[in-house]
Amino acid sequence: MEETGSEVVSMRFDEEALEVLVGIARTDAGRSDLASKGIVRSLLDAFPEFARDSSLLLLCLKLLRNLCAGEIRNQDAFVECNGVDVVLGAMRSWMVSREVDVGGVRTALQVLANVSLAGDRHRMVLWTRLFPEEFLSLARVRRREILDPLCMIMYVCSVGDVPSDADLSGQQELLAVAELVRTASVVGFQEQWFGWLMSKVCLDRQCLPALFAKLVNAGISDDDAVADGTCDGFSSDQAYLVRILSEILTKQLTEMPVSGELAMFILQLFQRALSQVDFSSRNLSSLPTGSLATDVLGYTLLILRDICAQDSAAGSGEGSEHAVQTLLSHGLLDALLSILGELESPAIIQKSIDGTKDREVGSGGELKLCPYRGFRRDIVAVIGNCAYGRKIVQDEVRQKNGLLLMLQQCVSDESNPFLREWGIWAMKNLLEGNEENENAVRDLEFQGSATSPQIASLGLKVEVDPKSGKAKLVNDP
Repeated sequence: MEETGSEVVSMRFDEEALEVLVGIARTDAGRSDLASKGIVRSLLDAFPEFARDSSLLLLCLKLLRNLCAGEIRNQDAFVECNGVDVVLGAMRSWMVSREVDVGGVRTALQVLANVSLAGDRHRMVLWTRLFPEEFLSLARVRRREILDPLCMIMYVCSVGDVPSDADLSGQQELLAVAELVRTASVVGFQEQWFGWLMSKVCLDRQCLPALFAKLVNAGISDDDAVADGTCDGFSSDQAYLVRILSEILTKQLTEMPVSGELAMFILQLFQRALSQVDFSSRNLSSLPTGSLATDVLGYTLLILRDICAQDSAAGSGEGSEHAVQTLLSHGLLDALLSILGELESPAIIQKSIDGTKDREVGSGGELKLCPYRGFRRDIVAVIGNCAYGRKIVQDEVRQKNGLLLMLQQCVSDESNPFLREWGIWAMKNLLEGNEENENAVRDLEFQGSATSPQIASLGLKVEVDPKSGKAKLVNDP
């Protein structure tokens, strides 16, 4: 490398020189110094020479990746010198080969990902070059090394003043996103970009129903699926998407509230899964269980739990458009209390009921068994979150004779970790500020099934009249 002042006269690169420059470009000072020498332009001019040697080509891409990590002059030079098309050319050659060069494609995508962070102009260039063919073909490569940087590019390109077709809600965008879900369901993901992308598509853009429809079982066209994305059974990709959405809400990767429409879609999935799950045998596995219907049932239940927690401070005024109000108006509470009442009692409750064996439930006369470890706890959690600060829910549980049923959940249960804690939380929310519920609980006549030392955690105790056998829940001073 020779230079006069700050003007570059010529640059010659060999493997040793590239390795040294890759190290220099790892620091802010090194990137800034190399930017002043116009190294990006020189690298792109020499790219055809690098393309003849795979090791030199990979070193060149690593150097470009480092140079474009937060240095605007290098990022600008990359776009101005047609670097996007140059790098895409290298990626295409690797993609059409018999075996994809995963390391090379990943490094090339990392270059483009770093450039995408520079601003709207850079994102627009990337989007117009990559959409839709490049996104789709890359998304179909079932490798996590490619998935992570590709998700970063798609996510970053969907924010800011980018083309209107970069909002991820169009048919072609959703095809690429669906392929990303299929890839992630096979190989998983390591970086946060996939979760953020799913959050943007499913919650921000509210495309969950449309994306769900594109993940039907292989061989079933979109035309064969019903409008809301359902068909007989669930595909493994659909179950995986619901699982990811549940994890996003639980980890609070986004503060975007769930809309009433999306909440209704989740409720519909829950109801559909409920009709397909086998409740005749007990499953001691936690989620995911391997049963697609059971997994969809469990993860939609967790999403409903988090929706209710997210909306807990919103109040329950008449005419409210909040997601919880939408769910309640479409029978969420009815469904949950019905399921809970049909389940066999927790083991500790069963042991306390003298002489009682199976009780008839419904037309079949058989008790339902938990389809996965924690199912009962998750139902109680949804009810507890629904009841927080909502008198309408408190009253409805009482009116549906659900207080005794909820009291019976304030126990430890090996098949439902943290059931006692969620049961106590639910009872606290059902009683707080509601005199009618407090009176109803005090007047309950227990038959041994609701007596539990854990009720003391509520500041209450059970007193039993030895003559009448009538038990009441009273304040424990």
